[in-house]
Amino acid sequence: MSAESDERVRRNAGETDELDRPAAAAPNSRRDFLRSVGAIGALGAAAMVPGATRLAAQADAGKGSMGPRRIDVHEHMFAPAYKRAAKMGVAQSASTKRRASPLVSHWTPEGAIEEMEKNGVATAVVSIPVSGISFNEPGEASRALARGNNEYGAQLVRDYPGHFGFFASLPFADREGSLKEIEYSLDTLHADGIALMTNYGTRWPGDAIYDPIYEELNRRKAVVFVHPTTPACCGELIPGVSPAWEEFDFDTARAGTSLLVNHTFEKFPDIQFILTHCGGALPVESARIQDYITPGVFGKKPGTAESYFSKVFYDIAAGANPMALAALTQLVDTSHILFGTDFPFVRMDTTVDGYLQWGFSSEERRQINRENALGLLPRLKAHA
Repeated sequence: MSAESDERVRRNAGETDELDRPAAAAPNSRRDFLRSVGAIGALGAAAMVPGATRLAAQADAGKGSMGPRRIDVHEHMFAPAYKRAAKMGVAQSASTKRRASPLVSHWTPEGAIEEMEKNGVATAVVSIPVSGISFNEPGEASRALARGNNEYGAQLVRDYPGHFGFFASLPFADREGSLKEIEYSLDTLHADGIALMTNYGTRWPGDAIYDPIYEELNRRKAVVFVHPTTPACCGELIPGVSPAWEEFDFDTARAGTSLLVNHTFEKFPDIQFILTHCGGALPVESARIQDYITPGVFGKKPGTAESYFSKVFYDIAAGANPMALAALTQLVDTSHILFGTDFPFVRMDTTVDGYLQWGFSSEERRQINRENALGLLPRLKAHA
């Protein structure tokens, strides 16, 4: 492994969805990484040749005369409304600045497009970050945060044609506000879908209190992107350990379980859910959930936990590694896997390098790169 590559991996270790993440220990060496991959027999031959992964990345993305081709369903934007709510930008403390990635602190649409072009990404579907904000309480503050974020996303789409789509935010604890924002975002702003969080304080997204919102999303056959955030219960369970290390993955599993046991998947079958980060811990937990679940929990349409989870879509942001992909590809086939990077919290080439090394076939990579996203997000076909 080159000194330059070593440095890139060390930089990646400090980047996270949490702006206040403590410094992390250095990751394992390249040798340990390859040993892990080899143990499960999944490493593609190209990864064994120095420089082959990067060359494969360029060819795989259709770069050159065709231009970049990937669709990244998991990038974040920094709207003025979000910056005010999260107290980011020039007002953040010196300690926060020290731990935050420069890619986050200095995010711009132009900078994002430059990184996209370097990594074969044609279009990024952006959504609000979760650090420092919540939609846990109904009221004007949540409504204004959602509206400001959504109008900024729509402006990105207009200002940079073909480069961006966006998932609209909702003041989810506010039923009336959410229904109004769905109508405005999808009908007026032409959002590509809706972004939810894995929890809203002490409630998870399958709670029946949210059914009227899901009824409208189901009527519209909406795409719903579910991003992890820290639940009220579990922010500092282990001193010095950021929730982004583990809690995000566990809360993604809780959100999926909530949607399952509260019959959300069953009651609203026309919603297309996307769970992020390879589903977090959910693929590993799915069989255990099935083993322990109460008989009859699936109601009028009997099924299994895995049968419902296998219909969900999953992006590979921050999950393009052999452990996460091994679990995910046991749960779903590649028709339900989407390309995602979590930029700017994670460098784009982290995803590109990681998933190319897994050994997907060229046809599977074509699906993951763009075809699956185009099937979900038809507006993007205008720029295909």
